Amino acid sequence: MLGRSELRDSLRCRVGATHFDLTHINIEGEKRGFRPQQTLAQLKNSLPRLFPGATARQNNIIVRPHSDTAQFIQLDDLKSEALPRVRDVAFLILQTSPGNHQAWVAVSGLGSGEETKEFARRLRKGAGADPSASGATRVAGTANYKRKYEPNFPTVKIIDSVPGRIATPVAIESCGILAPAEPPAVIPIKTHRRTTKSDGERTWPDYERCVAGAPPSREGPGPDRSMADFFWCMLAVQRGWSIEEVANKLLEVSVRAQERVRLRDEGYAQVTAENAAAAAERGRKRGRG
Repeated sequence: MLGRSELRDSLRCRVGATHFDLTHINIEGEKRGFRPQQTLAQLKNSLPRLFPGATARQNNIIVRPHSDTAQFIQLDDLKSEALPRVRDVAFLILQTSPGNHQAWVAVSGLGSGEETKEFARRLRKGAGADPSASGATRVAGTANYKRKYEPNFPTVKIIDSVPGRIATPVAIESCGILAPAEPPAVIPIKTHRRTTKSDGERTWPDYERCVAGAPPSREGPGPDRSMADFFWCMLAVQRGWSIEEVANKLLEVSVRAQERVRLRDEGYAQVTAENAAAAAERGRKRGRG
């Protein structure tokens, strides 16, 4: 049956995953089902039975792993030439479409949520991965149903796996794939009322202009909407909007942010706004220097 051996191989990695969120997404990116907090035994029992229906409906089967002992960091949108740099620390490498890959790294010894978030940012930047990866992935052995691929939908494949590999932050840094740490930016949170252009104060950037000026997407035709979101957020912060205001507004104007919410990646807008604010602050300090 489709995906049975791939499912077995990808779930046997033994890196401390205690439960999984299981989501069904149709070809348009709309959520069609959700099963939270599934145990490994439940996944092994239910997934093979779901494959035929998912194929018939062209639904993507997506899992998000969770652990009480390790942090899982997804390195998404990696090209083939980037794989040798992460192979020594990844416990799983997937090919999601021709030329596009994901690497998964389990990290022990990380502390607070902020420490984990910063370490993940540095690892994604150093590896050349998508800075806004969702932390969820299609199941190996199933098709990657996206309109841009039809009618020849690629099959998600396991390129490499190392069961039980859990890396420490020190080991990852010694491999030379961790971007340098950056000083935390102090961004003031403004709480005064929202104003309009007629007030002579803050206005929102033109989102469509940011999309038009974005570089081409690595996934297919069209602009890189992640970069457009990032640049729009940076402009908004520079105009005086707070991080929370920018994150909320991004959910209104960005199709990609809305898609991430449907994929249960509710933190995408907040993380993008925070990273953009940090970049804006670094640029401000360089300008003063």
